[in-house]
Amino acid sequence: MQNSQQDALEVELIRSLFEAVSPVIIMSVGFVAAGGLMAWETRDPILALLLVAGAVTSIVRLIIMTSDRPEALRGELTIERARFLQRRFTYSYFGFASVLGMFGCQALQLPFPKVHMLMICMVVGYAAGVAANIFLRPRIALPSMLVAVVPALTAALAQPDVVYWATSMLASAFLAGGINSVRARYARAAKSISRRLAFSTLARQDGLTALPNRLALREWFAERVTDAAKPGMIAVHFLDLNGFKPVNDRFGHPTGDALLVAVSERIVRTIRPVDTAARLGGDEFAVLQCDIANADEAALMAKRLVSAIGAPYRIDQHTIEISTAVGYIVAEHGAEDLECLLSLADEALYASKRTGKGVTRWDPGLVDPERAAA
Repeated sequence: MQNSQQDALEVELIRSLFEAVSPVIIMSVGFVAAGGLMAWETRDPILALLLVAGAVTSIVRLIIMTSDRPEALRGELTIERARFLQRRFTYSYFGFASVLGMFGCQALQLPFPKVHMLMICMVVGYAAGVAANIFLRPRIALPSMLVAVVPALTAALAQPDVVYWATSMLASAFLAGGINSVRARYARAAKSISRRLAFSTLARQDGLTALPNRLALREWFAERVTDAAKPGMIAVHFLDLNGFKPVNDRFGHPTGDALLVAVSERIVRTIRPVDTAARLGGDEFAVLQCDIANADEAALMAKRLVSAIGAPYRIDQHTIEISTAVGYIVAEHGAEDLECLLSLADEALYASKRTGKGVTRWDPGLVDPERAAA
């Protein structure tokens, strides 16, 4: 559970890298414009080469930002994929920062005071932009600020002029303040995001089994089925435990709770990673299969659930045997809403219990007149 929460926090922090494209555009345009002016003013070939390198890295940064941004901001993003996107972002970000640092060092070694003034303004502005926009990833922000700013400040300090020394010292103080600000803001923001994610998880998670609850199930269905361009064929399984109340009566509620946890673990091990399971309340569970090839896959899943749950349990020195009944429905292209599908799967579950079959697929002939009247 702890690792899951840490992964969710890391994903959210990585998302923040891709939230704002405009600062990257502004810095890229500013570098090309100001760098071009400095290269023209000095006629220095090294500055010209660094200007080209900076323009290339800026273009790469923009391409990565615009191409990876939709995926990064999507609701469903695994920790592995998030880290891959972060690596791509980091390489391009460090690339530009390195070029900017070399450009600043070279510019401040040339005998052009106006160029020096413009260059100091550029690197300080870059550091301020980094501190403002990517402070949630200090492992990227802090090295980028240092690589971009320190070479220019070192070159200024090497000038035989007290004004340059004062400028370098003052800019260094600003840089140190920016670094402290990044660290402090990151600590506060990470704590706030972590708290928000924890509350969000609690609101969508069953408190006993840690399975998704009905709210989380609805959100999963909306994302994978309702809002999907091609949801494909889906199956909804509704199941409960036969004889669960006698377990509570005989062994006590703590053992009954432990049994529910064990059942939920078996359900999770039985379904595919692309499917989901939820506890709806009491001893009732739901399983959603998405993008299945045919109805036989749903029937096979229902039988596997019955088999997995029906194996004996060893809980608190007790051997407990319990069975389940499953009702399921198969729908084409997610045509029905979730509540309707759950209701029909529940009808199939009731029929399964009534007939003793164990597994029943819903069809219109299953409706029980007595239950419908009730």
